[in-house]
Amino acid sequence: MKTRLLVLFLCAAASSAAIAETIVVDDQVKVRESGVERPDRGMTMGRVESRFGAPAAKHATIGEPPITRWDYRGFSVFFERDRVIHAVATG
Repeated sequence: MKTRLLVLFLCAAASSAAIAETIVVDDQVKVRESGVERPDRGMTMGRVESRFGAPAAKHATIGEPPITRWDYRGFSVFFERDRVIHAVATG
């Protein structure tokens, strides 16, 4: 069994970078679980802000459908329109 540890640096913006840790075992990728509490998929922007407070940064909406990113300490939240589609730990 060959295990390799990879660290993937994703540049979300020039001012910030996200770090994800993955482990590859026998050509199977496994993502290390994060203990950071994050919003659940489908939560509204208002609910996220009331539960987690104001984000450290709100990025401009882009694309169609409109996608918005909010950055918090330890995680980023991605919205489609006003609903969470992903919340990822950033290190």
